[in-house]
Amino acid sequence: MTVYGSPNTLVAPKIIPRSAMPKASNLVILMSDEHNPKIMGASGHPVVKTPNLDALAARGTMFTSAYTTSPVCVPARAAFAVGKYVHQIGYWDNADAYEGAIPSWHHRLRDAGHYTASIGKLHFRGEEGDDYGFNEIQIAMQIIEGKGDLMGLVRNDLPERKLSWKIAKLAGPGETSYTSYDRDITTRAQIWLREEAPKHADKPWVLFVSLVCPHFPLVAPAEFYYQYSAESVKLPKQYAPDERPKHPYLRDYAESFCYDKFFDPEKLSKAIRAYYGLVSFVDDNVGKVLKVLDETGLAANTRVLYTSDHGDNLGARGLWGKSTMYEEVAGVPLIIAGPDIPAGRKIATPANHVDTYPFIMECTGEDRPAMYDGHPGHSLFALAAGEVPDRNVLSEYHGMGSTTGAFMIRHGRYKYVHYAAYAPQLFDLESDPEELRDLAQDPAHAKVLTECRERLYAICDPAEVDARAKKRQAELLALNGGRDAVIKRGDLGFSPPPGYPVVLG
Repeated sequence: MTVYGSPNTLVAPKIIPRSAMPKASNLVILMSDEHNPKIMGASGHPVVKTPNLDALAARGTMFTSAYTTSPVCVPARAAFAVGKYVHQIGYWDNADAYEGAIPSWHHRLRDAGHYTASIGKLHFRGEEGDDYGFNEIQIAMQIIEGKGDLMGLVRNDLPERKLSWKIAKLAGPGETSYTSYDRDITTRAQIWLREEAPKHADKPWVLFVSLVCPHFPLVAPAEFYYQYSAESVKLPKQYAPDERPKHPYLRDYAESFCYDKFFDPEKLSKAIRAYYGLVSFVDDNVGKVLKVLDETGLAANTRVLYTSDHGDNLGARGLWGKSTMYEEVAGVPLIIAGPDIPAGRKIATPANHVDTYPFIMECTGEDRPAMYDGHPGHSLFALAAGEVPDRNVLSEYHGMGSTTGAFMIRHGRYKYVHYAAYAPQLFDLESDPEELRDLAQDPAHAKVLTECRERLYAICDPAEVDARAKKRQAELLALNGGRDAVIKRGDLGFSPPPGYPVVLG
């Protein structure tokens, strides 16, 4: 077997000896929504200010090639909870949400006597009687009406999303239900750490704090929006129509989620400034939670994990939102810090959200066979120590704006994207980190392409998975009245926080 170099091989990491089991500690998981991993000071962004995340990375370990299991909210969050890939668990899209049927890390830790609390967005089914495994849930955002985005069940002759205009029209400074919701989440997290955490000192606890920004609407509080001038905003890469990739998967998405047709230069600038401002807003909220850990003395015995469910195209290639396999979207920020975690370390070895499951088990002292059942993750502790497993991380997509399943693996320096019905894509992330050159049709890379395909098929059969997803979606579509009925129901735009009205259009 040929082994191709990864970014890690440029400067091979020194293996740090580690104990068989890290010391058990509390854990705070901070998850944002739709945070493009490139938009962060710690990632080298020249403009965006994220001092709290930068400080967290400086005192911990940052994974610079981390990926979501799926570049859309509901499947990504289900997979994060369960610790498995989407094709293993079958929560395919934003209309097929986690209901607690498959044991999550919350279930397993609660059953082992640990206290697990959730504050903020879950995006689970949200029906009465569902047990997600948490001891405590505060102000959870769930999918709308227990059904979510039914239009995503339509996988052929894709309907145009009528609320696509919202991203451009609303962009700018201000407050929204999302910024208000995040402020409430942050306040409640601070209160929980001060008043509730001391009540659960017998065993390590886990607090899941799930923010909804920088997810659109692209409206940022004024104090953050005006940190970024119009002059600081550059035109997104490959934004001009003649520069955009012509792959049919991207065409399908852009014609269904036709966000970009509503942009002019002024709105484009406002949208990017607002996204930058929302990232800084998230950073500020993260800082408030971390400050309480310090002030209460909890930091000495509490690890922190920061990530996002997926990223955002943010205008690159004329695309907005999620649903693609580019680094801006399938990539996620992933930082861990605290006891037994190396400080100031950046790890280029590919990581995935499935790796957070064993990390959570090790953090809480529950890394034992009874807690695992087909989990594919590799411990973040081991990756942080410099271990480079012989495996490929996977991201997959089966949802809205697509007619075919999409599967991405990292194989060393290469990213391979396989489509069940379209030609593949191949990128050399070492020589082309911005993914400007698709090498899939280059005869010089035929051998790499073949090996990547074989590596993917060793994980799953894309055709079988695509067929299974579409079968489930056809069943749900029929249960909800069929194509015409779900299109008449309308587009969601974005899910409302608890207590806010549902608006379909």
